[in-house]
Amino acid sequence: MPPEIQKLGRTIRRWFDKLCNYHVAKVTNGPTETLNNLIKRVKRIGFGFRNFANYRIRVLLYAGKPNWRVLGSIVVR
Repeated sequence: MPPEIQKLGRTIRRWFDKLCNYHVAKVTNGPTETLNNLIKRVKRIGFGFRNFANYRIRVLLYAGKPNWRVLGSIVVR
């Protein structure tokens, strides 16, 4: 067998359970990766927020519609 095929076989064997689980549940970590990417983009645009509350509000605004009633009641220490 060519080395590429052997490496593919090892990879499939190593990830077999996870591949099968995806096909059973149809769940990925795509939404988590999307949120991480969003937060990183806001951080790059922000040029270093000095206040975490402002940074948090900016992320929530950038992500969509924040719940303004709950937003003021959350205390960050």
